[in-house]
Amino acid sequence: MAAHLISLQEAADRLGVHYMTVYRYVRTGRLPARRVRGQWQVDPSDLPAVAATAGSPGRLSADGRGIARTELRRRLADRLVAGDEPGSWAVVEAALASGATPEEVVVEVVGTAMRTVGDRWQTGELTVDDEHRASSVVIRLVGRLGPIVARRGPKRGTIVIGTPPGERHGLPTALATNVLRGRGYDVVDLGADVPVEAFAAAVEKAAGPLAAAIGVTGGDHDRGVRAVIRAIHQTAPDVPVFVGGAGVADAAHADRLGARWAGKDATALAAAVETVRGERG
Repeated sequence: MAAHLISLQEAADRLGVHYMTVYRYVRTGRLPARRVRGQWQVDPSDLPAVAATAGSPGRLSADGRGIARTELRRRLADRLVAGDEPGSWAVVEAALASGATPEEVVVEVVGTAMRTVGDRWQTGELTVDDEHRASSVVIRLVGRLGPIVARRGPKRGTIVIGTPPGERHGLPTALATNVLRGRGYDVVDLGADVPVEAFAAAVEKAAGPLAAAIGVTGGDHDRGVRAVIRAIHQTAPDVPVFVGGAGVADAAHADRLGARWAGKDATALAAAVETVRGERG
């Protein structure tokens, strides 16, 4: 019987999902498995049943097949506000087990759930301590997702990312870091409120980075962003600088700041980076 079993990686390849998705199928009992010489293996005849209940391969279901994206976001937002890290992680695992790619979980579940928390805080439904409690939990979730998302093998280039002086919201750049690492890039994440000189020094130390990216969540940080961009250009004039996030209106705004437009979220930034890589051949 064991001769007909396949590894979890081969099962993931056949299903068109990430390795960790299949691992979670096994952990949650959705996919029968047995240990063979210390490694989990599955019967390929069990895969069609799993695929039929997981929705479209690699996609979160929005039409009733599997767990709807809106339901996952609602659950996660509630657990974040409650400060329930185990419960929050259980929602992340459920999203992965439903057939979502790790990038989709980062952007469409974790990122969107936290935006929901922010919206509820802005309307007065949540208090400042609610928002801070949720932020504390979600940062730890992003850290736990990091090794799951990161792509193994040779890196496709280095990206230096952070926020300008005075911008204290580091979650968007942390989400973007996970997405970029999932696409095979090496990322130097400087976090939030990065001094101008430190940002430029990090670009210089990166030894020929593909690009630098500045995230702005809100407020008027144009002066700080311009200072960071000037410092980077003086240190590494050939390195393209992207700026984006909720605090940057559009491509014209980015152009006035002296940078290229990175879009509003992590997926848009990843697409912009892909464009630069294509330009360099």
